[in-house]
Amino acid sequence: MAEPDGKKDATLDAAFVLAKQDPRRGTEPGSGTDSVGVIELIALAAEAEGPMKEVSAAEAIEGRGLLGDRYERKAGTFSNPKGVGYDLTLVEAEALEELSAKGVELAPIEARRNLVVRGIALDDLIGRRFRVGEVECYAQRRCEPCSHLERLTRPGVLRGLVHRGGLRADVLSGGRIRTGDSVSALT
Repeated sequence: MAEPDGKKDATLDAAFVLAKQDPRRGTEPGSGTDSVGVIELIALAAEAEGPMKEVSAAEAIEGRGLLGDRYERKAGTFSNPKGVGYDLTLVEAEALEELSAKGVELAPIEARRNLVVRGIALDDLIGRRFRVGEVECYAQRRCEPCSHLERLTRPGVLRGLVHRGGLRADVLSGGRIRTGDSVSALT
């Protein structure tokens, strides 16, 4: 995956695939979206594996993440000081509802993503700049579920969220993010 400056993220070359791509999702990276979503939940955790705390607003710090979150301090479980896509995580509320419909109950805050959004296909933002409230971001890649998330929540989460686990993004400009703010593609 290319970074905003056009360089390739070498860490992605070592990644592995948990499941085949679902052709019904139409998730060609960078394919574009004209939809606008809305933030339903903002969540922070002060430390790795610590409890998520719901907040009504958060301050995004350029190149770091949400003030007070473990990843902003580079103290998250998957923090990588040389990596990209660790500033901000998002997940679609619709994906969590589909998981629930499959019999795996997961409250939005339990998804351990910073933002739960509704009305926008996050995969369509991959490789693009987008705006969350007044903050400009760059969508690096999917935030696939992992055994760590399932260990912190419940069985069935990993399988139920494959290719629906959300999005990893970089914060390109600081600013305030509030519940109810819009999420939209810029490029």
